[in-house]
Order: sequence, then C-alpha cells, then structure tokens
Amino acid sequence: MKVATKFLVLVITLFSSINLQSQTTNNKIDNALLIAKNNTSQLKNVQQLLVVYNYKPESYTAVFVALEKKDNKWIVKLNPIEAGIGKKGFALPQTKIEGDGKSPTGIFKLGKLFSYKKQLTTLLENKQTTKEDKWIDDPNSPDYNKYISGVTNAKSYENLLLSSDVYKYCIVIEYNTNPVVKGNGSAIFFHLAIKAPYFTAGCVAIKEEYMKLMVNWLDSKQNPTIIMGNLDVLKAGL
Repeated sequence: MKVATKFLVLVITLFSSINLQSQTTNNKIDNALLIAKNNTSQLKNVQQLLVVYNYKPESYTAVFVALEKKDNKWIVKLNPIEAGIGKKGFALPQTKIEGDGKSPTGIFKLGKLFSYKKQLTTLLENKQTTKEDKWIDDPNSPDYNKYISGVTNAKSYENLLLSSDVYKYCIVIEYNTNPVVKGNGSAIFFHLAIKAPYFTAGCVAIKEEYMKLMVNWLDSKQNPTIIMGNLDVLKAGL
C-alpha cells in the first residue's frame, strides 16, 4: 500500500507539473498575442513578428515568441523560449543611450543577416562575414551606427567576425538607423546566446538551435519586425 501510495503521489505531482508548465506556456503566448494586438496600428504591413519581453524592466532574461500573420490573424510560429537581452534590462522608450547596458524598447525592422558561413536557405538579405566587416559604435564618428567594410577612422567599432560564435548568425535590429541620432545607441543585433548567463550589451540573443529556425523562416519580403520591451510597457501600446 505504501508503494502504491508513493506511486500515486508521484503521478499526481508529474501531471501537476506538466499542467503548470502548459499554463505557463499559454500565458506567455497570450502575452505575446496581446502585445501584437495592442500595437496593431504600427504593425499593419508586418507578416512576421518577433516578440521579446521581460517581466521586470531591469531583468536580462526575456521571453521570445515568433508570430506570423495568416488570414489577418497572428498565429504562433515558435513557442516561447528564453532570450538574453541587455545586462541591465530594457531602457524605457526613447531613453536608450550608448553604453548603458540596456536593450532599446520599441518596434524595429529586422535588416541584413551577417553569418560566418554562406547562407543558401535564408530569404533574408544576407552576407558572409569577413574580417573586414565592422559596425561603428563611436558616437563621434560620421559613420556612427553604420556598417563599414575595410579601414575606418572610428575610435571604436564592433568586429562582426569574432573568435567566438556569438555573431555566427547576426541579424541587424534597425534601431537608431533612420535617422541615426548621435549617442542614442548602436550595434543592436539579434544574435546567438552562447554561454549562460545570456545577457548582452543591448542586443537580443537566443540559442543556436532556435536561431537556425528563424534564419530559415524569416523573409525580407514579409517585413520581419521585432517588438521588444517590458511586458507592461508593450501591453500599454507604443
């Protein structure tokens, strides 16, 4: 009887855990769909949407959900996964500055993909990265927050070909790109999360297994976009 009782308790505990996990997943999806709904006016021409949000503004751990529009309705393409963002969380809208360790809040187009190997399956505009490829993060440079190939006079820049795999897949998040405002932040990318803890200097990072799915799904013709920020801020509408 004791063995049977222990087994019953184990089964109940297991099913309770599975049910709780399912509820948590559903809640995360509901949050992503609500964020998309409450920002509809800014997403009219968007067919592919990455939703990235955290629960506490200062947290560097975020929820990542990929949505696609079918028959004018958002459906889930990738269930919630963990993403890393800026070490100091999300900046409030319009407050991001260079070097603050925060990811910007807002709605941004996804631009060119830089990758260490030539991409044959992606529908994104893409380039195989070389040692000449740089992204300027010197606020005093005329090329601030721009891509440069070759020699630069900028005092500071990001090499897009690193000794690590962080930028093995590196998609430009078009924050502060049109127009570029001096000092408002630069080099905001969607790239790989390699080693825990997964915080970044202001970018969004996910594990490679999920990034490969995104690279093979995202299509420049579908106006791929990312909406990112604290949950309460995004639910209120940007």
